Amino acid sequence: MIFPEDITQLEPFQARAIIEQLRKGSVPIDYVPLFTVGRQNWLTFIEDDLEHYIGQGGSKVRFISGDYGDGKTHFMSVIRHLAMKKGFAVSFVVLTREVPIHKFETVYQTIVRQIQGDFPGTGIRHLLAAWLEKLALTPVQGQKGTAGRLALAETFRDMQGMDINFANALGALIHNRFAPEALEDKEKQEADHEVLLHWFEGGRVTKRELKPFQIYEFLNKTNSKQLMNSLILFLRYIGHQGLILLMDEMETVVGQSASIRNAAYENVRLLIDNSESSQYLHIFFSIIPDVLISEKGFKSYDALWSRIRSIGDAKKLNYRGVLVDIHQTPLKTDELVALGRCLRTIHGLSYRWDTAEIVTDALMEKICASQQRMGVISEVRLFIKQLIHILDMAEQGHSPEQMDMGRQMVETQREMEAEKIEKLAPSWDD
Repeated sequence: MIFPEDITQLEPFQARAIIEQLRKGSVPIDYVPLFTVGRQNWLTFIEDDLEHYIGQGGSKVRFISGDYGDGKTHFMSVIRHLAMKKGFAVSFVVLTREVPIHKFETVYQTIVRQIQGDFPGTGIRHLLAAWLEKLALTPVQGQKGTAGRLALAETFRDMQGMDINFANALGALIHNRFAPEALEDKEKQEADHEVLLHWFEGGRVTKRELKPFQIYEFLNKTNSKQLMNSLILFLRYIGHQGLILLMDEMETVVGQSASIRNAAYENVRLLIDNSESSQYLHIFFSIIPDVLISEKGFKSYDALWSRIRSIGDAKKLNYRGVLVDIHQTPLKTDELVALGRCLRTIHGLSYRWDTAEIVTDALMEKICASQQRMGVISEVRLFIKQLIHILDMAEQGHSPEQMDMGRQMVETQREMEAEKIEKLAPSWDD
């Protein structure tokens, strides 16, 4: 992992990959620490909650509110890095046409397939593989060899709050990996292993295939709470502090039909209910302000609105509250300039040129002043896109002083507005 103090150690290809991703409007998730400036109050209170509340058995839901271009996804990526640094498992889910929030089973499947933590790779398959590998290398305390490992199945069944199907599935994985009789038929062992992994991913498996493992239920809305809690119990058992769920781009729901919106909002309500009966769980949803004020937003679904109607009512920012309002806490000029210095360095590494003498701090302050006059100071994405354009042109020999920055800002803003309209346009199927 590359950290901010190591920015100059980026290889030219890495630097160029970052620049190309920024042109598209997003920060490569693995390099988020390089771009973390500002909004320290929000992060301080979130960090405090993770350490002293969620990590001690608490549970909470927060909504991250910001307009298009404010940096919601980036902010959630910062939370992801912070949570993983503190020992939590994290699942970052982008709600799209392929992962629509109104289809709960699909969302759950994506949650477990995107989970990351103190193990190599991404997804519950990698999590379980790392656990089994560790079991193979480490004796179970108090017992020896295969017998000790097989006895773990009973340990999971005895855990308070552990779903019996989840416990039996873990036990079946242990038996499949270590029991002498399971090792006799390699082909059957591999087939059974795949069935179990598919079940853990929330996939459909026949009852006939599951019966030998004493697993009798598939994932559905009714048992989702128990399965989520069981996953958290397992994560805690293998050393994680808890689970952090990051659900990005919730705002795309507003443009859908009433039936899809209602199904989506019902699932948001279900996740909130799940969190209230869980421990060691923090869920974040990213939204735009319209989701709270629009007639097609949360208020259109009474069962959800009755739970959260007060989250946007506060007259002053409450850093411990449910609403993380990054639109009302834009980056300041000095923070944007600090971000600009980082971009300037990466651009120089990418194209092997000296940027600082041409694209100066004073020039970046000028960009910020122009944005402020246009009333778009909070749009981090606009600042990044405009600065990259200026760096591109300066690297090709054009003087920034001769560039029409006002016109270029208007063009960039139009481009971003078109992206926003396209992103929010109805696209999901009933």
